Amino acid sequence: MSAKKNNIKQFHFFHLLKGDKLIWAVVVLLGLFSFIPVYSASSNLAYIYGNGNTLSFLLNHLAHLLIGFFLIFAVSKIPYNYFKGLCVLALPLVIILLVYTLFQGTTIDGANASRWIKIPLINKTFQTSTAAAVILMVFVARYLSKIADKEITFKSSMIHLWLPVGAVLVLILPANFSTTAILFAMVLMLVVVGGYPLKYVGIILLAGIIVLSVFMLSAKAFPGLFPNRVDTWISRVENFASADDKEIYQVEKAKIAIARGGVFGVGVGKSVQRNFLPQSSSDFIYAIIVEEMGLVGGFLVLFAYLLILFRLVVVAIKAPSIFGKLLIIGVGLPIVFQALINMGVATELFPVTGQTLPLVSSGGSSIWMTCVALGMVQSVCAKRESLRNKTDIQNQQDDVKSGYNQEENPLEILSETL
Repeated sequence: MSAKKNNIKQFHFFHLLKGDKLIWAVVVLLGLFSFIPVYSASSNLAYIYGNGNTLSFLLNHLAHLLIGFFLIFAVSKIPYNYFKGLCVLALPLVIILLVYTLFQGTTIDGANASRWIKIPLINKTFQTSTAAAVILMVFVARYLSKIADKEITFKSSMIHLWLPVGAVLVLILPANFSTTAILFAMVLMLVVVGGYPLKYVGIILLAGIIVLSVFMLSAKAFPGLFPNRVDTWISRVENFASADDKEIYQVEKAKIAIARGGVFGVGVGKSVQRNFLPQSSSDFIYAIIVEEMGLVGGFLVLFAYLLILFRLVVVAIKAPSIFGKLLIIGVGLPIVFQALINMGVATELFPVTGQTLPLVSSGGSSIWMTCVALGMVQSVCAKRESLRNKTDIQNQQDDVKSGYNQEENPLEILSETL
């Protein structure tokens, strides 16, 4: 009798997890797997900034993941069409935070860290660009869904689309070139998928290249005009593009770690390069994974992200509305691309970017905003599941026409008004 009750409780627990079950499974497995490399790689940080106790780093990572999983669950319960109005409310706030971060960015362990701000009361730092990236992609998906099947003029899109996009990108650029470049590329990909005219996309791409060139020339001509981070990312790009054999210290140590790993690795917890590789538990954690678990472990991690990519494509195709499709593509694909870029940096396919490995690297901001994005994806999947129920057959015809059921949604009214 008790076993039957346990089965019923277990059924109700899993029944609460709405959305794509395979995405849930891969995300949870990546989160559980992350404890191994984070615990191993944090040993160096424990001796440099602590008393050698790595348990505190592990508990900190556990707290970040638990909050992240709660965010996926909570956001997945929000009807996805509400995100149209929420992004309109959040975008001005994000722009204000980016301006504040640009001028008041905090320092971490004495190093310039103008990408972060310190949250009052809890004394924790938060990277505002991670939140800006998710909100901006939702905003672009909203705009594209509104103009679907309508004639698009470049002038109107400049005001309603590219002006907000440009404001966010310009504010992120001085402190974080890699996030700016990735976000710009993701926006261009999304507008192409959303049916935005290719001739206009070419104009925007050219404008972006010109703005970046002028910015870099200004930074070279007037040293000290911009935050110290500008000099850092400019030098990284120049070193990567140069023809000489000089390597950045982090890349050199990452390549040594990967070479030591071989096929099966040196064993969990036996990494040597974690003691020399900066950011071994975040930006370069993939090198530590390969060193300890070999190419087998590295390919399994890669396969997990490719599996997420596959499911994102599947659920996007089956999404119940245009906004749902664009939302999944806009907030979901950047997670996979960020993972591929992180791996590419460790293998010197890309210049050093500072991008973490989603759901695996330590760090609160990255984990939380990745989980918010995944929660949005699961919200779309949950709506599709509800449409499949026999009790919703009558509403399904209205949903196909409107993109969502016609319930009183003040956020939807706000979105359509602005």
